[in-house]
Amino acid sequence: MLLVRPHTKPSARSLIPICPFPHPYFFVSQASTLSYPFVPFQVHPPHHVRGSLLALSLHSNEVTIRFHTGPNASALQWLTPEQTAGGQQPYVFTQCQAIHVRSVFPCQDTPQARIKYNARVNIPAGLHAVMSAQHVGTEQTADAARVDEVFAMEQPIPPYLFALAVGDIAFKTLSPRVKVYAEPSQLEAAAFEFSETEEKIKAAEALFGPYGWGDFNLLLMPPAFPYGGMENPRCTFLTPTLLAGDRSLANVVAHELAHSWTGNLVTNADYSSFWLNEGWTVYAERRILEALEGAEKARLDAAMGWLDLQKGLSRFTSDTGSSSRRFTQLDLGTDGLDEFDPDEVFSEVPYEKGFFFLTRLEHAVGRPAFDAFITKYISKFAFQSITTATFLEFLQAELPQVMEKGGESWVDVEEWVRGQGMPAEAESIVPQSASLAAVQRAANGFKADPKSNFGRADASDWGPDEWQIFLADLPKVLPVETVVRLDEEFGFSKSKNAEIRVGFLTVAANSGATQFHPEVEATLLSVGRMKYLRPLYNGLIQGGAKDMAERVFEEAKAGYHPVAQALVSGLLKG
Repeated sequence: MLLVRPHTKPSARSLIPICPFPHPYFFVSQASTLSYPFVPFQVHPPHHVRGSLLALSLHSNEVTIRFHTGPNASALQWLTPEQTAGGQQPYVFTQCQAIHVRSVFPCQDTPQARIKYNARVNIPAGLHAVMSAQHVGTEQTADAARVDEVFAMEQPIPPYLFALAVGDIAFKTLSPRVKVYAEPSQLEAAAFEFSETEEKIKAAEALFGPYGWGDFNLLLMPPAFPYGGMENPRCTFLTPTLLAGDRSLANVVAHELAHSWTGNLVTNADYSSFWLNEGWTVYAERRILEALEGAEKARLDAAMGWLDLQKGLSRFTSDTGSSSRRFTQLDLGTDGLDEFDPDEVFSEVPYEKGFFFLTRLEHAVGRPAFDAFITKYISKFAFQSITTATFLEFLQAELPQVMEKGGESWVDVEEWVRGQGMPAEAESIVPQSASLAAVQRAANGFKADPKSNFGRADASDWGPDEWQIFLADLPKVLPVETVVRLDEEFGFSKSKNAEIRVGFLTVAANSGATQFHPEVEATLLSVGRMKYLRPLYNGLIQGGAKDMAERVFEEAKAGYHPVAQALVSGLLKG
């Protein structure tokens, strides 16, 4: 049951878009108000992206909608005990970004329509629930075997930040405002990996102002979770692939934390301006990294981002169709955009091109002036959802010198925002990193002579980041004997660092190195993160093992989130 209180006075006929995906996944049984026990309603036929329109005849300022969600709702992942780390209890979780919360409850599923919510979650007494909201308390019910967990989110959030997880979940307190939640068998490993979270919060506050969401809790998800992290307020969801044992992948926490200011607090009004969430957040993340680990570490991370951006751009520019190249812009515009599913065009472009645009602005006016701009930007638009046009108006008002063509601080803002690919002036901010240069020299030498004696002595001072760059810089296809020799020398296929292991296995799969197919299969059966599924399945297909890819997917897909299932299915069909 959903009680809806519109923020504005309703008309005689109000329209609420919901997304049943299609009707069998979502059922509205009744709508009512205090005065009208049966409010007429109609659910319109679904649009393949926008969902269905729920039309209600309203004459009051609130309405109660009775509904139930089907087991195949696209935001929900239902796991059997065997699909969890502990293997004893079932588990359910939501992943609502980009446009999937409407498969959980009827709503206007756009980041422009911010919501507050209260929730009462009825669950078996032996399980635990967490939400993107304050936990108010646990209440007993008439059924002694079940309890009600009560939550309240009193700050207005975009609907995609609604989040719920229920399972065999325990927690450990890391600081007064940070708890880490996980299945009991993974709790200590998660607590170690994320033990420096409070230091990250303090560094972020020094840069962007007080953290305004109360708790910053972390939930280590089951393997089926499709993303690296999800910035749900008060409870960030994190993939278990971050458990490297040495905190080398924990910087994902800094990214999700940065969303507390850029994304959750100031939000893109629609997905044509997604860079306002992600480009700003990558910028904020790297400022946190610089504050904690130094400028060279931040430059290396930016250099890795530059390499990722080139791959993201090539995904769209390799297609000569203008509709594809559109997705190399920051501002996508709105014409025809409702025909594109945001999940299908997800890429590094809004993240990294957005970061480099903001870096270009910082270089043009200097860091002190840009920091003052950031403070004003966050203050002015807190708890609002804005478009690129609104951002540009604010930029013009606060930093007019960057818009003055011919001036020494001029930035080609139009080309950055609405141009396809990267502007010519981007060459002036390509990150220069001594660590990156050293790795690329080694990688270039290896590519020139794969039979060289490149070994541990040549990389004795490399850390996980350097190895990720090296593997990413290798040719897509290598001689099988070279792939085998690399693994014998460095043990990539057994690395606890998922970025290193998957990076190597991707090369092995593309190269047709069947010796590593068992490791590839084991990874695909145990990991649901789309960042890894895409290259590994693609690698099997390109390496001549499509039959294996189809067989593994048939076995693994029940453990993938619906969004990930759609991704892999599309790869196999393509």
